[in-house]
Amino acid sequence: MSFSAQALVLDAPGEIERLGARIRQVLSRELRRRGAVIALSGGIDSSVVAALCVRALGRERCFGLLLPERESSDTTRRLSRRMAESLGIEFLETDITPILEAAGCYAERDAAIRSVVPDFDPAWKSKIVLPSVVDSDSLRLYSVVVQRPGGEEQKVRLPGEAYLRIVAATNFKQRTRKMLEYFHADRLNYAVSGTPNLLEYDQGFFVKNGDGAADFKPIAHLYKTQVYQLAGALGVPDEIRSRPPTTDTYSLSQSQEEFYFSLPYDQMDLCLYARNHDVPASEAAAALGLSAEQVERVYRDIDAKRKVAHYLHLAAVRLDEQPS
Repeated sequence: MSFSAQALVLDAPGEIERLGARIRQVLSRELRRRGAVIALSGGIDSSVVAALCVRALGRERCFGLLLPERESSDTTRRLSRRMAESLGIEFLETDITPILEAAGCYAERDAAIRSVVPDFDPAWKSKIVLPSVVDSDSLRLYSVVVQRPGGEEQKVRLPGEAYLRIVAATNFKQRTRKMLEYFHADRLNYAVSGTPNLLEYDQGFFVKNGDGAADFKPIAHLYKTQVYQLAGALGVPDEIRSRPPTTDTYSLSQSQEEFYFSLPYDQMDLCLYARNHDVPASEAAAALGLSAEQVERVYRDIDAKRKVAHYLHLAAVRLDEQPS
């Protein structure tokens, strides 16, 4: 049978039952924790993880955290609360802006932006973007996009030092959230549930010791397309299921494609599946509506990102151990 999107179709009810049993087993036998803490972002992944935990453990053993900051979108705040309320779980909303200000998150990022846009003002909005991989073999470099209060936008290529400083500063957001997740997990004797899907986990789309840290990761083996299938079976609200995936990290609206991935998630999932199963680029291209050359570019990008992700996945290295 030829390669197609059908490769990603799963038995959603069966997978929900399997994951429920595994969550109960992991918490009781391996982690020895009473319940689960889930940070809700208003997106599909955290919503599905929360629903899975409630299905597996019961609402009384799940605790939700809403952790917005001053640059979070109003949609994120509203949908996070809606998901928690729809599940009937206890939850707490904590604005992490004061922590980020004290740590220098915004000041460090703004200083990095001013190194390339000297008149940048904290009142402006900003984001960083990456060119698409499918259109060219040229080296892809990040740029910063700034928006003045009147709406005028300017895009400037980022040198390596400025790019790294911006990313290092914004990583405060994910690491601060994780710190609070573990505070409540320790307080309740609960385990922290991670929310990355397979695409994010495989390609390193997470912050080390930030959203990449967790005690268990229920959907790290599932393509994002499959997470959406579980969402339907779990009754996740339609408004969350129809929300385009975003980073919600920068003050300007930003899709995951322009920040990190080469393609929309459904095409990226198929490319990753094809790469994982040695599907020739020419065969995958027909299912994706791309040329074989474009798919080859995505394959190369997948391989390159895996090299970067290797560091993100590593635990601390003990120096008494010899390399294998």
